[in-house]
Parts: sequence; structure tokens; C-alpha cells
Amino acid sequence: MIKKILISTAIITSIVSSAAAEGKWISLFNGENLDGWTVKFSGFEVGNNYKDTFQAKDGILSVNYDQYDEFKGEYGHIFYKDKFSHYKIRLEYRFTGEQLKGGPDWGIRNNGIMFHTQSPESMEIEHGWPVSLEFQLLGGLNDGKERHTGNVCTPGTHIVLNGKLEKTHCMDSNSKTFHGDQWVTAELEVKGDEYMRQYINGELVMEYKKPIADANDEEQPAHPMKDGVPVTEGYIALQAETHPTEFRNIMLLDLSKD
Repeated sequence: MIKKILISTAIITSIVSSAAAEGKWISLFNGENLDGWTVKFSGFEVGNNYKDTFQAKDGILSVNYDQYDEFKGEYGHIFYKDKFSHYKIRLEYRFTGEQLKGGPDWGIRNNGIMFHTQSPESMEIEHGWPVSLEFQLLGGLNDGKERHTGNVCTPGTHIVLNGKLEKTHCMDSNSKTFHGDQWVTAELEVKGDEYMRQYINGELVMEYKKPIADANDEEQPAHPMKDGVPVTEGYIALQAETHPTEFRNIMLLDLSKD
């Protein structure tokens, strides 16, 4: 006979707090609801989870477009409540189903971990993407061509890559291509502005450093930073860019005391 063991919320909170104090991995997502996360969609006030796009159920945080007929520019992000500077974040992701009608071609099987982001409260109503760095997550298109995941994009920022200040918006990693609806593990290691290392299924695929603010980025209204200022900390966010996506096991390791 199998006995069901019930653990109270207080006990779980205590366990998580103890783990954090000991420098262990903690979960950013409780698997049941979006507590601890804040949503911001282009065209809407902070906190409006437009058409219930971000959902939580059975351990999955999903980007869901069941209530949409067509995409009309409603790019969305969901931000974790705390700001970080030195840490590792690890999660599993997969793309499912078909892209929402009206979505851009580049949005097919496209999502990302936005980090060192501005706060959702500081974004304009029509703001499409927060000023941030993006650990870009892509799925293969089944067209026989490579489509790397674990790339880097720089909305409102620049980075130093291979010893050069790089102003290109997105730069490819050296990862494998992942087709279909398979789960893929993405891990990011961040040390302030010292370095950023991106891993896919345990393999290092991209490394860069010294991000600075690009206050001249025309797609960033009301840039919250002065041009050229080092970007050393910020929030973590996941995207809604027109393709259904699932995330699970969203874990963080605080490195601020290392």
C-alpha cells in the first residue's frame, strides 16, 4: 500500500530557505501557479497576463496561445521577482505545436532567457522587449539546415565577444540543432559583468563579457540607463514570442558569496 505524504507550505518554504542559505540550487517556480513572477505585455499595463498566455500546471510553466485568433504585436515577458548579479540559472525547455497565426518568421520555435533586465515596472506600455541580455533558445525547423540554440541577443545592450565590442544584435553559438518537441537543458552562468557562459545540455556553447548599455537602440523607448554604463545586474525573464513553449525545473544557484 502506498501512502501519500503531504508536506505543508511552511515546511517547503523552510526547506527552500535553508537550501538558499547553504548556497544550494533553489526553485524559482513552484509548479502550480505564477506566484513570484510578474507579467508585462506590449500594449498593456504590468501584471496583465493577456489572454492567459503564461500558465502554470503540473510542474510546467507554459506559453500558451489557445485564446488567440491572431498575433497583433502582443510580445510578452514574465519576470521573476528578485534581481540578481552573480548566479547560475538552469531550466529545461521545449517547443510544442504550431506558431500563432500572424507571428513573425523569426518567432517560429523561438524563446529566450532574458537576464540583467530592467524591471517590468520601468517598461513603457508599448515596449516590446526589456533592455537586457538574451540567452536565445531556438528549435530546428526540419528544413535540413542547422539552427543553433544558446545564442546571444542584445536588446539595448552591447557585449564583448572574442575580445571585441560587438554591436550585432544576435550572434550564433556553436550548439547542435534540436528538432521536434524534445526537452533541452539550458544553463547560464553570470558573474556580474565579468563574464557570461551559456550551456546547452551541459556543453559550453557561448561565452562573452563586459555588457554595456546601448542607449541609442531605437527599439528601446525610455532606456533606463546612460549609454556605455556597465550592465552588472538585473531581473530574469522568459518570453512569449508567438510559439508555444514549455519550461520546467527552473532552478537558480546564488553565487554572490563565492
